[in-house]
This record gives sequence, C-alpha cells and structure tokens, in this order.
Amino acid sequence: MQEYYYELVVKVSSHLPLFSDFLSDTVPVGFEERDDGFIIRSEESLDTIEWGLEQFCEALNKALNENIELETTQKKQKNNDWIAEYKNSIQPLFIDKFYIHPTWNEPSNSHINIAIDPALAFGTGHHPTTASSLKAISKYVTKEDEVLDVGCGSGILGIGAMKLGALVDACDTDIISVDNSVVNAELNNVKFHHIWEGSCSIVKKHYDVVVANIVADVLTFIAKDLKRALKKDGVLILSGILDKYEDKVLNFYKDCEVLQRIHEEEWITLILKLK
Repeated sequence: MQEYYYELVVKVSSHLPLFSDFLSDTVPVGFEERDDGFIIRSEESLDTIEWGLEQFCEALNKALNENIELETTQKKQKNNDWIAEYKNSIQPLFIDKFYIHPTWNEPSNSHINIAIDPALAFGTGHHPTTASSLKAISKYVTKEDEVLDVGCGSGILGIGAMKLGALVDACDTDIISVDNSVVNAELNNVKFHHIWEGSCSIVKKHYDVVVANIVADVLTFIAKDLKRALKKDGVLILSGILDKYEDKVLNFYKDCEVLQRIHEEEWITLILKLK
C-alpha cells in the first residue's frame, strides 16, 4: 500500500444518475455515491477523470439545454484504510423478492439473496433502471421460464431470474461485462445456460421473458430482434429509458401491449407483450 492516495470529491446539482453512468464506464476503480455527488479514490492521480467530468458536464448542458453545476475537489490524502471505508459505503438493499448485497455482507434469511462484488461491475441494484428491472423480473419470471438478458452488464438481472428457477441465456457487446456476469453468477452458485459476447440478433429460439436494460436508442435499434426472440405470449422488459424518450421507444413497439410501466426518478421501465 502506498503512503498516499488521491481523493476526488464531485458534487453535481442535478442528473446524478447520468453522471453515475458516465463514471461507471470511465473510472477503473470503484466510487462512492453520495446524495449530491461522488467520491473517487485512487493511488493514481485523478486529473484525467476530473477533466472528463468537466467535458461530460459541458456536453450534457448543451444536450439538455440546462445549467448543471459541477464542483470537483481533488486532494492528496494520507493512506488510511479507505478500502474499509468504501466497503461501509456500499449498502445492501431489498427489491421485492430480492436482497442485493455486497459479498462482504451477510445474506438475508427472508429474501432471495443476490451477492454482487462492486469491484467487478457496477450493476449493484442501486441505479433506478436496475432496481425497476429486478422488480419486473420478480413479478413476471416464474420457475422453468426461459429468459434472455440482453446487455447483461454485471449479470444481476439474469442471476435474479436464475434464482427464481429460470433457465437464462445472456449476451453483451462488451466482453468485460460477459466475464463479470460469469464471475458474479459463480458467486451466487448459479450458471448461465448460454452467454456470449455480441448481440441478440443471432438468437434462433424463443423465450418466455426477454429483458433489455440498455438505453433508448439501442432499444429502438434492436426492437425487431427483441420481439423476434419472444414466444407468442412472452413478456418483454425494456429499461434504461429516460422518461422524455418513452414515446420514441414505444413508437418502435406499436405491435405490443403495455402491461406495466414503472417510473423511478427520470427513468422508465416498460413491460410489454405482443398483441
């Protein structure tokens, strides 16, 4: 352990989930979420991350036509046991039938446990899109269902489905996400039936439930593939949709009936069924 480490305190005035997504894709280490921002710690200088946040904020202001205030403060700190502090900051949570907890927390005796190592991936259930997807899985996935998780990320959604007794296939265009999903499945003593790097366009079979927690533009782009993967009476769970893009997404799913709509903060999750 080095004698010193760098700590970057980030405060933002709004759109915290968007900044969280940006950091998840950018920061090579874990970060701590606060009500008004984040704390990032590393033994390497965080100048590049600080600059990237400034550029992202500027681009976001232009894209949303808003004035989002960003404040960053970087300090060189004496290296105490900040890893222990970080672990204490990652809190477990209950989401319907599930109890999502870091690997260092004790499991629940009353809920279905999903253990996630935040060092491996950032899909820990704390983001509204992940939480609402798990709520949908808790309600619509039953034992022996065949499930496809498109854009599996940390694997948390597929793991939740497997814990309910489903047979789960999964894919992601990012090989790191695929590898993390496999490791997280092993942590939970479950195994994907089939998992691959790539898109869902290669799928030949039909599923009882297809879940895709991605972003609105991708959900429109792969709409035909997602619907083609559904059984006639199957359920499609779409998440990662900013509320202002909901109508845009639904325009590509006009041949579907909306069974349920989950709105958390500025994010929408849609549960659909082919008409």
